[in-house]
Amino acid sequence: MRRGIGVTSLVAALALAATACGGDDGGGGQGSDGEISGTVTYWDTSNDAEKGTYKKIAEDFEKKHPKVDVKYQHVNFGDANAKFKNAAGGGESGGAPDVMRTEVAWVADFANLGYLAPLDGTPALQNQDDYLKAAASSTKFEGKTYAVPQVTDTLALFYNKRLLKEAGVEVPSTLGEMKTAAKKIKQKSGATGLYLRGDDPYWFLPYLYGEGGTMVDVKSKKVTVDDGPGAKAFAAMKDLLDSKAAVSDATNGQENGLKAFKDGDVAMIVDGPWDIAGALEGKAFKDENNLGVAPVPAGSKAQAAPQGGWNLSVFAGSDNLDASHAFARYMSSPEVQKRTTEELSLLPTRKSVYEEPAVKDNKMVQFFKPAVEKAHPRPWIPETNSLFEPIRVEMNEVLFNGKDPEKAAGKVGAEFRKLLEDYR
Repeated sequence: MRRGIGVTSLVAALALAATACGGDDGGGGQGSDGEISGTVTYWDTSNDAEKGTYKKIAEDFEKKHPKVDVKYQHVNFGDANAKFKNAAGGGESGGAPDVMRTEVAWVADFANLGYLAPLDGTPALQNQDDYLKAAASSTKFEGKTYAVPQVTDTLALFYNKRLLKEAGVEVPSTLGEMKTAAKKIKQKSGATGLYLRGDDPYWFLPYLYGEGGTMVDVKSKKVTVDDGPGAKAFAAMKDLLDSKAAVSDATNGQENGLKAFKDGDVAMIVDGPWDIAGALEGKAFKDENNLGVAPVPAGSKAQAAPQGGWNLSVFAGSDNLDASHAFARYMSSPEVQKRTTEELSLLPTRKSVYEEPAVKDNKMVQFFKPAVEKAHPRPWIPETNSLFEPIRVEMNEVLFNGKDPEKAAGKVGAEFRKLLEDYR
């Protein structure tokens, strides 16, 4: 059911009427000279290695549009979803941002709540045929477009070439090979083979897909996480820890894992293109050619990783729609995507950017592009983000408290059915 739509539609209608008048009173609009003006509050959810670049890009928009004041705010990714809902729902003073960098799984949820402005027919959508099909799919909800794609990504295996070479092992393509390689790496260098993210349910998905499983079947409205592959996925992760092939933490996996990899304490980590820049800052990668990237090792059935990424959405209650549309378009433009690819090795969502010479020469991007094309899409339903919490809880129980993987998968399935009342 679409909740709260009546109120937010009224807010959006009032905002549209206000922007038609233009002016420089803080509202976004077009003056008599055709220039957009006003104030755009932008919430950027990028990581610490990226936020400096995105802040400069926002400032460059102001240079192109001197009558627009962009109020850049960096918001921690872990807090952003709840913070936006509180602000959009009126529960937080100051209100919601005009434009927000939204994780791909958030779009359907926010749109279902009536918090996002439809972008069809607005200047925010430009050259839509240039977007990768998979990236564009996450911007849709109930036949309308609520975001523009900014960055796409997936997970891959980052590895320390020197440590693998010293141990005399090849890059593992299966979990079995991972365990064998880890033992030799430990013997030769003292480093642990893999840092396993045990704190974030997104990192459960490669193991689930690797066992031939999915979270849910949207078409048949069936919960599938407890069909069998879910238990095997939990068991595969636990086996890596029990065999000492991997180390993990129940919390702060992002910081702890990246630091261990950067310092050379672990030889491999499953990560995404957003951490390429961060990895290259470490002492283990003073020679950037020491960083290798390969597909996530396969489970017993397949080799797959989830589709991720970031979109740009406009708040339905914005008083600055003209300026917000222009800002969202700019932040998703080929010009900006080329820049973030060159400076941060992030993956563009526009096909044309992959044809740029500097992008073609970027080894990391060229690896990740085919990986993204083969990535496993998540279900683009409002509840998708909520489905991760039961996985997180049970993953913690299995990895750190000894819970039986089959019971954990069953518990996840039961919790999914509570969240998805019309699923069996």
